[in-house]
Amino acid sequence: MAGNSYGKRFRISTFGESHGGAIGGIIDGCPSNVVLDMAQIQRELDRRKPGQSKIVTQRKESDQVEFLSGIFEGRTTGTPIGFIIKNENSKSDDYEHIKDVYRPSHADYVYQQKYGFRDYRGGGRSSARETACRVVAGAVAKQLLKDVVITAYVSAVGELGLQQPSNALDFSNIEKSPVRCPDLHLAAQMEALILEVKKQGDTVGGVISCVIQNVPTGMGEPVFDRLDAELAKAMMSINAVKGVEIGSGFAGAQWRGSQHNDIILPGGKTLTNHAGGIVGGISNGMDIYFRVAFKPVATLMQDQPSVNHDDEAVVVTGRGRHDACVVPRAVPIVEAMAALVLADFLI
Repeated sequence: MAGNSYGKRFRISTFGESHGGAIGGIIDGCPSNVVLDMAQIQRELDRRKPGQSKIVTQRKESDQVEFLSGIFEGRTTGTPIGFIIKNENSKSDDYEHIKDVYRPSHADYVYQQKYGFRDYRGGGRSSARETACRVVAGAVAKQLLKDVVITAYVSAVGELGLQQPSNALDFSNIEKSPVRCPDLHLAAQMEALILEVKKQGDTVGGVISCVIQNVPTGMGEPVFDRLDAELAKAMMSINAVKGVEIGSGFAGAQWRGSQHNDIILPGGKTLTNHAGGIVGGISNGMDIYFRVAFKPVATLMQDQPSVNHDDEAVVVTGRGRHDACVVPRAVPIVEAMAALVLADFLI
């Protein structure tokens, strides 16, 4: 299997399966002599881990990261940083019933067709548990970026969405709700919706918005290595992501150029920021902002028609511990992938 690494200069490679002994990764290209705040890295993992509230999967994992190399006396040595996160609470028996059955909208069928064999326990390598490794690498990348501030938050769950722009929001409220929406009144409605959907044995999608502040002008390369192209690729690599909008996104397609153009002011700032902080694939010094759309989680606690290994029609019944809505736990993953993109360009 190829495609387990991201980045050119600051590079993360991950390994492991949802129900294996451990997941982990190697961070290559990190400069030497960087003082790492280990507690902050663990805090980032805690924001992603399962079992943190009643609206997420109740799989109980401490997600304690253990660094194996590349760090000495709290500083990076410039050599590859190896780490593992042990799986502590996998219940593989929950997946025995899908050993020869393909779940709708999961990677089961395509993995079987591509590789002729698959790990059906929790989806194996296709499980979103792999994203914990990205959060570790992203937490290291954040500490390279110094003054750059990356803030992601839930802006929509199902039909419930924020109406105000990011500059009108109080980001200090994000971690005050298990949904991670900065509008606490709307967050309460989102939480109620997730719980109702979960009670019905169903799932619901959502949107995560991200704002990156204090990005210097000049990050990104023209043509194929554009900053916006890399951000889009990084976000699309996250499980369940089906769309990315940067700046005005699809809404901008309905405007006139006279409405959309960002007038440049003395000093280089722009009057508006419809470009989302990126012009010609290069950061222009304005805040970078984008939105990431997540589909509803594919595992339902309902019967669904499907086929088995012999191409026979069957009924699939959902079992196990799953998120009814993935976006609350995906907030730190979006931040981590954004940090990996910027760290790669920075180096």
